[in-house]
Amino acid sequence: MRLVPALRMLSQGSLTDDQHQQLLSSLQLDESPRTEGPGAAMSVAHRSFTTDSGNQLVLDLATTGESGWILALFYDKQGGPPSDETVENHRVLFRGLAEQFGLHILDVVPAATADEVFVVPPAPYGTPESAIGVSWDPPHETLEQLWPHLGLREDAPREVKKVKLREIMRTPAWAAAPEALRFQAENFLRDR
Repeated sequence: MRLVPALRMLSQGSLTDDQHQQLLSSLQLDESPRTEGPGAAMSVAHRSFTTDSGNQLVLDLATTGESGWILALFYDKQGGPPSDETVENHRVLFRGLAEQFGLHILDVVPAATADEVFVVPPAPYGTPESAIGVSWDPPHETLEQLWPHLGLREDAPREVKKVKLREIMRTPAWAAAPEALRFQAENFLRDR
């Protein structure tokens, strides 16, 4: 099986041993790590299952750092991705569990709403800017070319695109982006 992520939620917070067990139970996970696919080394529990339409999926819980939790839904590349409905049902499940256990959602991929997009916090006032990234290297001249560079599909929700666009516009490299792209970005943010 060649696993590919269909949905991934990164959250942060502390769980007691009882809460950890409740989380595993809620997702019906086996306390054995996933052994294949991206991020398998961080996996602590998983469950394989097949949907009514025949998709082989893997639900996974992984840890990162002392208080980082990753809930993910993977699919077998040979069998194809799960339906949008399956992904959205798992998104609702993951968000509900994060709320139930007091976990702060940092990032969801693919993002469906602006609050699911991780945004690097701006540097504190007075911090010197890094010289890294002060030139515009990507060959992107339009937003359509830029979206994949930002990790977005063309059909990503508009509010998600706005968050990602604002983030890249805060970088020193943005000043060196093609003028037409900067103009198009400003218009996009103004909903034109």
